[in-house]
Amino acid sequence: MQARRSYSSPLRSAHTEDTRERILAATYTLLGQGDADDVTIDMIAAEAGIQKRTIFRHFENREALFDAFWVWLNRKLDLSTLPQTAEDLVAGPKTAFPRFDEADGVIRASIHSPSGRAMRVRATAARRDAFAAALASHLSGVEPDAAQRAEALAHLLYSAPAWEVLKDYGGMTGTQAGHAAAWALDLILSAISSGEKTKADVSSERTGE
Repeated sequence: MQARRSYSSPLRSAHTEDTRERILAATYTLLGQGDADDVTIDMIAAEAGIQKRTIFRHFENREALFDAFWVWLNRKLDLSTLPQTAEDLVAGPKTAFPRFDEADGVIRASIHSPSGRAMRVRATAARRDAFAAALASHLSGVEPDAAQRAEALAHLLYSAPAWEVLKDYGGMTGTQAGHAAAWALDLILSAISSGEKTKADVSSERTGE
C-alpha cells in the first residue's frame, strides 16, 4: 500500500498564519486595555472572532501564547533587545523607548503583571549572555566587582522599567528617556574605559569594604 503523502497548501499555510496573527493582534488590543493577568483565552478568542479551540491549535497553553506574543511584539515594534556590541547597547534605548510609547499600555502590562514578569525571567539567561558578550571588550581587565556593576546598570538602563520611571518620575517622553538612558550608559562605559575611579570606589578602598 502506497504511503500517504503529506499535502501542504500555500492557501492553507497563509490561512494558518493569518489566524495566528489575528490571535496575537487580539492579545495586543486586550493587553493595552488593562492588566495582562485579567486577559483570558476566552477574551482573546472573542476579540479575534474565532473559537477558543482554534487558539489551542496554534498555542499549547496560555503561557505559550504569551511567550509568542512578546516575541511578536518585539517584531511589531522592530526591536532588537539583545545587543551584539557595546555600541548597540548604548544606542538601544534611543530606538526602543520611543517605540515603547507606541504600545504604552502593553509595555506597562509586561512590567507589572505576573505573566509579564514570568516572561522576562524566562528570557533572563539569554539577555545576560548577550549583554556580557556585548560588553566583553570594554570590561576586559576590569575588576570583577566593577564589571558586575557595569553589567547590572546596563540591564537597568536598557529596560522597560527604566523607560517607565523616566517617563513617570522624570516627566520625559520616550524619546527623551531613550537619550537619557543612552547618555548614562555612555558615561559609565567611558569611565570604565578610562580607568576612572568614582568617589564611592575610593571610599571603599579606604575603608577596606
